[in-house]
Amino acid sequence: MDTPSYLRLAVTKLSREIGIRSYQDHDKLEKTVKYISAELSSAGYQVDFQSFKFGGHAYQNVIAELKGTTAPDQVLVIGAHYDTVRTTPGADDNASGVAGLLALARLLANKPLEKTVRFVAFPLEEPPAYRTKNMGSYHYAASLKKARVKVEGMICLEMIGFFSDRPGSQHYPIPFMNLKFPKVGNYIAMVGNRKSKKFTMQIAGSFRKSSPLTLVTLNAPAIVVGIDFSDQWSFGKFGYPAFMVTDTAFYRNPNYHSPSDLPDTLDYSRMANVVEGLKAAVEEWGKT
Repeated sequence: MDTPSYLRLAVTKLSREIGIRSYQDHDKLEKTVKYISAELSSAGYQVDFQSFKFGGHAYQNVIAELKGTTAPDQVLVIGAHYDTVRTTPGADDNASGVAGLLALARLLANKPLEKTVRFVAFPLEEPPAYRTKNMGSYHYAASLKKARVKVEGMICLEMIGFFSDRPGSQHYPIPFMNLKFPKVGNYIAMVGNRKSKKFTMQIAGSFRKSSPLTLVTLNAPAIVVGIDFSDQWSFGKFGYPAFMVTDTAFYRNPNYHSPSDLPDTLDYSRMANVVEGLKAAVEEWGKT
C-alpha cells in the first residue's frame, strides 16, 4: 500500500471508526492501543507497554524499538499522542501524528540503522493532563532519565495533515512573524526551544534534501505561544533536545478541537511528503 493511502486508512480508523478519544473514553483509548500495537506488530516490531495511572484509571504508552546495529545505546525517540479532547474526533489532532508515526515505523522496519529509534504513542497529551507530570510523554521521558538512556533527541509528530493554498491562511502568535514567515499555510514546520536548535537543524537539513514540501523551522523561547505545546515539552523538562513537526494547529486549521476535524479535511499527499522527509532524516541521523 502506498504511503498516502496508508495514512488515510490510519486517520480514518482512529477518527471515524474509533472516534473521540478523550481521557474519559477508556474503551476507545483501549481500542486505540490495540490498533496501534497491532499495526506495529504487523510491521515486524515487538511492542511494549508502559502503564501508569491518572484519576484512578490506567493508561498506556505504546512502544516499539528499531534497535541499532553498532551504537544501540544512542537513541532517537519519535512520538505522537493518540488522545483527543471531548469536542472532536481528532483527525488532524492527532490521528495525523499517529498515522505518520505508524507509516514511518513501517517504512523503517527491517532496515536497522546503526543507532536506535524508538516509536512511542502517548495518551494524556490533552487537558486536564496537558503540560503536567500526568502526561504519557512525561512518564516515558522520566523513565528514560531514570534509566540513564542516552537520548540524542525527540521528534514529536503533532498535527501534520492540514494544508491550505489560500492566501492569508497562515497566522502567527506574534505580529512581526508575518513579515518573516509565509502567509500561506502550505508548509510543514519544525518548532522547538532554543536548546534544541542544533538537533532541529540537523534533522531539518536532511528533511529538505528529500522532501518537496516547504519546511519552516523555529527555535524560540517558551514566551512564544505554541513553542512547547505538545509532548516535546515533557522531554525538554528532562534536558533532552526535542521539537515538534506540525502544521501549526490553530494558527492554520479552522477545525482545531472541533467536531469538524474529520479525515476528509486532510491532505494525504502532503502528509506523505512529511513522512518521506522524516524517513530520510532519521536514516541520516542513524549513521554513526
